[in-house]
Amino acid sequence: MDIERLKQILNDAGCSPNDVQCIADMCADEKMDSAIRMIRKNRCTLMDELHESGRKVDCLDFLIRNLEKEMKQTN
Repeated sequence: MDIERLKQILNDAGCSPNDVQCIADMCADEKMDSAIRMIRKNRCTLMDELHESGRKVDCLDFLIRNLEKEMKQTN
């Protein structure tokens, strides 16, 4: 893969500038196993953030449902 394209994809995925450069250097040096390991680490971090955001949304949904239920009972 073209290094500039790789960097763009990593940037689009929200990787830090340091990680982008590190992964690009690994690919340029044909250290694909190390690059893939680092990309997977970034992916795991994003998945953790996604799950945490999902839990927060669930809490807000619960609160909305309960407040709407209370509103209906008082009307």
